[in-house]
This record gives sequence, C-alpha cells and structure tokens, in this order.
Amino acid sequence: MLTLDEPKETRHNKSVNSTSEHARQLLRLRLTDGVGPIIARRLLDRFGSVEDILRASQRDLATVERVGASTAARIFKGLRDAEAVVEQTLERCDALDVRLIGFGEPSYPHLLAAIPDAPLVLFVQGELPVRADGGDAYAVAIVGSRSATAYGIEQAERFSAALAQAGLTIVSGGARGIDTAAHRAALRAQGRTIVVLGAGHAQPYPPENKELFAQALAAGSCLISEQPPDVAPSPELFPVRNRIISGLSLGVLIIEAPSDSGALITARLAVDEHGRDAMALPGRVDSKASDGCHQLIRKGEAALVMSPADVIEELEGAARHLYQGTLAGRAGLANVDAADGTVRPVALAGLTPTQRQLVEALASPRSVDELVRLTGLEAGQIQSDATVLELRRVIRRAGPRLERC
Repeated sequence: MLTLDEPKETRHNKSVNSTSEHARQLLRLRLTDGVGPIIARRLLDRFGSVEDILRASQRDLATVERVGASTAARIFKGLRDAEAVVEQTLERCDALDVRLIGFGEPSYPHLLAAIPDAPLVLFVQGELPVRADGGDAYAVAIVGSRSATAYGIEQAERFSAALAQAGLTIVSGGARGIDTAAHRAALRAQGRTIVVLGAGHAQPYPPENKELFAQALAAGSCLISEQPPDVAPSPELFPVRNRIISGLSLGVLIIEAPSDSGALITARLAVDEHGRDAMALPGRVDSKASDGCHQLIRKGEAALVMSPADVIEELEGAARHLYQGTLAGRAGLANVDAADGTVRPVALAGLTPTQRQLVEALASPRSVDELVRLTGLEAGQIQSDATVLELRRVIRRAGPRLERC
C-alpha cells in the first residue's frame, strides 16, 4: 500500500525526469477536478493510497469528510480523466527541465512537509539540495510590497545580502518590488535563493524577471511551483502561493507592506497555521507603505527587527524547536577528528568563508572577545555566524565560550 510517508522506489522511465511512481500517482490526484491539498489528504487518510482511491466507488468517495455526493461524482470522473493529463504534464516538464517531487519523497523540503496543506507535488527547476543538514532547512522568507519605495528596496537588499552571507537561504515570491530586491541581493552575495512562482514554469511572472530567474538557476538556486508548467498567472493563485513561501522558511520577514498587502497573508499564515516566526521592519510612522508592518508590530503579530542580527536572533529559538532531535540532530556532523582535533571536511561543507574561519579558530574553546582578537572579525559578525553554526550543530555554547561540537 502506498502512503504519503512511504514512497515507492523510483521507477525510471524514458523521460528526462525519471519521475517516481509515487510522484506520478500524486500528480494524478493533484490534477483531478475537485481535489485540493486538504481533500487530497482526507482521501489518502481514508483509503491509504492513490491506487485504493482509484478502486473506490463513487459512494465510497462520498463518505470522506467534507466530500458530498456532487464532489464525489466530480472526483470519480476526474481521476479517470487525469490519467492522460499526467503524461502530457510530464512531457512539458521534460521540455522545460523541470522535475517532479512528490510529498513524502526524501527530496521534498522537510519544513514545507510540516504544514497542514503542503502541496502534493512540487515542480522544481534548478537545484534543490538534500544534505545532511537538511539542504535549505535554514531559510528565511523576505516579502513585501510590489510598489516598494527606495527605502524598502534598500532595506530588502541590506537584509537579504547579510542573511545570505550568514548562510541562510532567502525565499521569496519573485514578484516586483521587495521580492525582486531580496532575490537579487542574495545572488549578488553569492548566497542561495528560492523563487516560489505563482504560476507554471512556462509562464514566468512578472515577465521582466525572466532574466532574474535565469540568473538564479545559473547560480545554483531554484524555482518552485505547485502549478503545472502551462498554468498562467492569475490573482487567485498568489495567496495560495504564499503558504509555500511561509512553509519553506523558519520565519518570515516583512519589509514595507501597506495595510492591504498580500505579505500580511504570508505573515499570518506563518504564525497562525505554520508555527513560524514573523518579523517586521518599521518604516516612517506616516508612511502608508509601511502601515501593514506597523499593524503587525502593534498587535504583537510580528517581532520588530532593525538589523539582520535581530532576524538571526529571532530565528534561533524557532530553529532549535523545529530541529531538536530531528534535522539538527542529523547535522551533528562528528566534525572534529578525535585523534588530532582537525576539522573534517564535512563540517565545513556549505559554510561561508567567515564561518569556516570561525570553526577553524575554535581548536579550543574561546570567548567572542578572544575570537575577535584571533580572527580580526567584528563581534557582530562572529555572533551572527556563531548562531548559524549552532543551528547546524557545528559549534555550541559552553558558558561564555564557544566550542566545536
């Protein structure tokens, strides 16, 4: 029996995608008329697998919670109609170098899998790494207004570049304004960024960002969508897309959002439904462009942040909560050779130059002041890098000192 937690072994076909049978079946369910993420979960909980859903009668389908007779009829017919559409969709994926990842597969992002309405399938273009530390597990979303002011653009670039240099993956929606500034700054800082599209990969939106998306792919980052490749952008898809931005991230940073901004939806999803942190950057008190940020801060729905170090401090507790004994535990990298105290290469994989310098300087436990003198780095930089290294279980705090794990 196929379940979400037990994907079948990948069965390679003749396509470039070599899509697993597990992902194929979930795609068929995804393409079925009348089935969204919540209904899909209920069907799978009730019947156990897509194969068993296919064997179910229309009457059986109607017994599923919130699936009445009319919806059951649509699903029963839609499952049969979707079979041919699956092959057409996979052919389009091949043409665009897009691969399909099904919920429950090892390469499906762990953070995203934890949200209640996680997509059944992801269409991924570019690199979505699966590493011992969870790949993009240490990610922060940066979102805000499409009609950003010069202040908003400047701050989005400042925060994104600093957080990317600290080793965090920057997640955003590829939209005009704050999203674009965050993606560009992360790439300039030679960091990773994930673009969550609101449409299919064959319909890049906004069109003027086509070059930015190509640059992200060339730099080893990725574009993700839950929509099949030829789905065109439409207003109702963007709020749905926001849950993926939140779901991929440890926390969401809102930079310059008016009171009716879609960024506020992302922030509230992060807190209310995903158990993630929301942070907001204040603007001028009389700036309509920052009204939404001020509302979140005033109501206690988002933490006030003024620097990238504030963001890292906010994320530290969330990361430990989410990964204690799970992803962070797996990242206990056995990183120091017991014989001579040298750092194994696995401990340094994926770290920034300053993070590597810090790990190498910790041949013995040292305080921040000692590390400043030894490395020449600023105390703020050391604190920022130390937090990321702690999350990755490369170093730990021992009283006032830092030491290797």
